[in-house]
Amino acid sequence: MAINTSSTSNLLSHKGVFGLKLSTNDIPPRERQEWLREVICREYAHVAITSPAKAAMFQNLVIYPWNNLQLSVVRSSAITIERLPQEPYLHSQDAYFAVILVAGKYLMMQNGREVFLQPGDMTIYDATRPHRIQCPDEFTKLIISIPRSLFRESVAGIDHCTALLIPGTAGAGLIASNFLRSLAGQTGHLKAHEFSTLSDSALDLLTLAVASVRPVDYALSRNRTLAINRIKAFIEKRLGDSTINANLIASSVGLSSRYINGLFADEGTSLMRYVWKRRLESCRKDMLDPVHAGHRLSDIAFRWGFNDLSHFSRAFKQQFGCSPREFRHVETRQYHQSP
Repeated sequence: MAINTSSTSNLLSHKGVFGLKLSTNDIPPRERQEWLREVICREYAHVAITSPAKAAMFQNLVIYPWNNLQLSVVRSSAITIERLPQEPYLHSQDAYFAVILVAGKYLMMQNGREVFLQPGDMTIYDATRPHRIQCPDEFTKLIISIPRSLFRESVAGIDHCTALLIPGTAGAGLIASNFLRSLAGQTGHLKAHEFSTLSDSALDLLTLAVASVRPVDYALSRNRTLAINRIKAFIEKRLGDSTINANLIASSVGLSSRYINGLFADEGTSLMRYVWKRRLESCRKDMLDPVHAGHRLSDIAFRWGFNDLSHFSRAFKQQFGCSPREFRHVETRQYHQSP
């Protein structure tokens, strides 16, 4: 049965921070499970869901697009969610999910591991692989959706870290959990450009938190880690140099092009794709920064190493889903609408 979600969703806007609100409130109880399954399949992953027969199902969900990430705030009745082996329902669902439990109980199973969360704790899982989530009572959680390629670039050995407990009581887990829960509570008080800028901090903190629980027996070569960090540091220093290429990078860091490409292949990308991605991210940051509001798009593109505006526009649209001009127009409009 196809369920029409349009009557139960609306856009929230607080100081320019836009979110999509979805709720079962106006859905007849007998139709809620099928409606919710369709929503989860469309927005997250293709799953089956069940809920206790003794209680009426409900779920309130707000989704905030967040640059390359997506933040969701979920409050729900007891539910069980299961994904069986299958391809992603949509290309956009080829992602990892970081879960931060705010209230209630949460049991996650994936890759033969099982993790039980208490409020404040975190875990991650691969949305494309089989998993099972059991929440026996009403609960509230945050979900950060992170594209697979992005998280693999950030955390070496990410697939060894799914369904592991990241305690929210100490260390990197406590800092990341507090940051994300505080941010979710402040969406009504942040301007659009402030909210957007904080996505990079969120990814950095999640990276630290996940790395803090990576198994000690994970065979990550220290030499390879040092090598790729040295390469990335060199790229950051020369990012605005339009003449930078694979041969120049290889000779400058004293490694072969073949070895370097092998390092980046382990992160699901290539050397020059990484360079282009970092340039595009730097351009996007400048376009969001009020300091550069008067700068032409061409000035920003040239500053970060692009020398072909047509290629820059095509690459930007492929990376962020809209042209540079459209991106700046939307962000500028949201900024001026903010009090």
